[in-house]
Amino acid sequence: MAKFIGEYSVKIDDKGRMIFPSAFKGVFAPEEKIALVVKKDIFENCLQMYTWQQWEEESNQVKARLNFFKREHSEFWREYMRDRAVVEPDEKLGRITIPKKMLESIGAEKEMIFVGNDHKIEIWSKEQYNKKQMSSEEFIALAENILG
Repeated sequence: MAKFIGEYSVKIDDKGRMIFPSAFKGVFAPEEKIALVVKKDIFENCLQMYTWQQWEEESNQVKARLNFFKREHSEFWREYMRDRAVVEPDEKLGRITIPKKMLESIGAEKEMIFVGNDHKIEIWSKEQYNKKQMSSEEFIALAENILG
């Protein structure tokens, strides 16, 4: 299973393409076809990117908790699956294209931050990511609350 670590700044070109960070690309075997699923985060103003395998596992776990003979479960699933995209880095330069609608939903304009978050990658507009950073004191208090 792929594990993503690190933060990488990338620029969006005029056609909406960006270079997929080589450190993340290096997690995959050289002969492996890279297919990634992108979706909007439920809680934050960022996108989440999963490997196809991780996406299947997560969506199967969610689906297993649903009963599609209940209207609200079907409505939840429809909304859960809304605005997803499969992206694949091109072989030549490793560029990816994320749909413009998805980038606009997080305020992405020129520069993005790809953040390795173990089993997934978060994609932030640079401005939003910098605003979201906690102070050391806030992080320590959160760590004590959750883990203490």
